[in-house]
Amino acid sequence: MTGSLALLDSASLYFRSFFALPDSMRAADGTQVNAVRGFADTIARILTDRRPARLVCCLDADWRPKFRTDLLPSYKAHRVAEETGSGPDVEEVPDTLTPQVPIILDLLEAFGFATAEAAGYEADDVIGALATREKTVPVEVITGDRDLFQLVRTEPSPASVIYVGKGWAKAEVLGPAEIAERYSLPRETAGPAYADMSVMRGDPSDGLPGVAGIGEKTAAKLITQFGSLDALLEAAAAGDSRVPLKTRLRLSDAAGYLAVAPTVVRVAVDAPVEQSGPDTVPAAPADPERVAELAERWNLGNSVERLLKALPGA
Repeated sequence: MTGSLALLDSASLYFRSFFALPDSMRAADGTQVNAVRGFADTIARILTDRRPARLVCCLDADWRPKFRTDLLPSYKAHRVAEETGSGPDVEEVPDTLTPQVPIILDLLEAFGFATAEAAGYEADDVIGALATREKTVPVEVITGDRDLFQLVRTEPSPASVIYVGKGWAKAEVLGPAEIAERYSLPRETAGPAYADMSVMRGDPSDGLPGVAGIGEKTAAKLITQFGSLDALLEAAAAGDSRVPLKTRLRLSDAAGYLAVAPTVVRVAVDAPVEQSGPDTVPAAPADPERVAELAERWNLGNSVERLLKALPGA
C-alpha cells in the first residue's frame, strides 16, 4: 500500500460506468446493473493500481445546493427534472440508473468501504473538506470532473487528481505541476488559480456563464499575471494600465456574476461531513455473506470477484 487517502467522486464514477458499459448487463429480474458493475470494477482498479491505505466514497447529499442557487439561479438549472421546494431538486437521471444507486450503496456497506456526505452539499464539497483536513498522507481524488482540479496542492501533504474523464485505461495523474503546465497557471498556486480561471471562463454544463469575451487562455493569462481573481478585479477597478480597457469593461459588465461566482465555483472545504465508518481499506469484506447474496441477486459475478481479489488481505 502507498499509505495514501483515496477520495472517490462516486456519482461521477458511476455515471461514467453507466454510459461506458452495455445496458445488456442485467440481473435475473431484468434490472440493469452496468453502473454497479462498472463502479465495482473501478474500485478494484483503484485498489490494484493505486494501492491506497484509506478510501472514502463521497456522495451528493444535495447535487444542487441552495447556497449556490441562491447566489446563481442558473447553476445546474438545465439538469433539474423536478423542483421540490422543500428539499433537494430532483436531478434528471436515466430511469435505469436510479435503481442502481441503492445497490451500489448496499455493496459498499457489505464490503466495509467508508462513505461520506454532508447535508446540503455536493460530493465535491465533501471531497474538498476531507482533503483539506488531511495533513499527513498524500491525497488522491478520483474523478471524471475537472472542477476538482482546484484541490491540487503540494503541502501540508500533496494532493493530486486521478482524472478518469477518458476511462481508467487513460487515467491521468495530475498534481500542481501538471495543472500548471496544462493551463499555463502558476505552479505554486495551481489549485486556487484553476478555480479563479474557471470563474472567468465559465462552464455551460454547470450553468456558469463566465465573463463574456474572456476565454480560458485569456483568463489563465490574467490570473497568472495578477496572482488571483481578487487582485485582478482590484487592479481593474483602480484603472491599472496593465488591464486593457476592453478587459476592464468586460469585467465591469460581469460585476454581478463575479461577485457571487467564486462561492459557487469553489468547493466548500468547511462542509459538515458525516462519514459511515473508518476509512481504512478493509482487508476482507465486512459481511461476506451479504456480499455473496448481492452478487447472486444482482448478477455481479466477475465484478465482485475482482473487487474481492483487490482487497489487501486477499
